[in-house]
Amino acid sequence: MMSHLPFSLMPFRRSLLAALAAGLLAACGPTGSDGGKTLAAVEIDQGTACSLDGMLLADYPGPKAQIFYADRPEPEFFCDTVEMFGIYLKPEQVRPVKAIFVQDMGKADWDQPRDAWIDAKTAWYVIGSSRHGSMGPTIGSFAQQADAQKFAQAHGGKVLAFDAITPDMAVLDGGALHDSKM
Repeated sequence: MMSHLPFSLMPFRRSLLAALAAGLLAACGPTGSDGGKTLAAVEIDQGTACSLDGMLLADYPGPKAQIFYADRPEPEFFCDTVEMFGIYLKPEQVRPVKAIFVQDMGKADWDQPRDAWIDAKTAWYVIGSSRHGSMGPTIGSFAQQADAQKFAQAHGGKVLAFDAITPDMAVLDGGALHDSKM
């Protein structure tokens, strides 16, 4: 098929098509982005409630978590990393996830964690420690593997990467029984 454009305009046409294609790819953005803007964790306050049970996150120790789903601009919060993993790893979880954040317990105060949000998928986790979160035994989250190992040496447990966490490690079976504030 012959183009109806003069020969001198052909390079312009190719440049225009290349620019359009590049623009479309850029508009899609990288994983974990929203409209070209990188997603950032939302800090909790005194009124931030858990998406599962309505518990106020600020009232409890241990690492918190938040998941940004593709169908919502704001995150769903979890008062415990076990809850987050319990929901995220469910086979029936089909909502597209844009980003997951947990708190770096190498920087945050265990008893009153604030800030220190990190990408959950790059974090290191301690399973089976003696430290408790809002729902009893919890999964400690750390930005640095060395911090996770130090925590495990002090409080017991095993250090694992995000992808090594399995559904049977994040069972939500009666955490309310451990909750002394309810």
